[in-house]
Amino acid sequence: MTKEPSAREQQVLAHIAQGKTSKQIAAELGISLRTVNTHRENIAKKIGSSSLAAMIRYAIEYERRSKEAQP
Repeated sequence: MTKEPSAREQQVLAHIAQGKTSKQIAAELGISLRTVNTHRENIAKKIGSSSLAAMIRYAIEYERRSKEAQP
């Protein structure tokens, strides 16, 4: 991965990892479906894969690394 996900992309990733659909994510975050899909596209580019499994795996790893970095 070349770049860290933005704060909003991290939120979208967390919802993806919870098994929510793009429509559900849009409703919960108060953004359009198109915006959710744009975030998903950006995430896919950053992790080098557009598969749902890869996004979930990345979200879990990202959260684990974030927790380890906290003192």
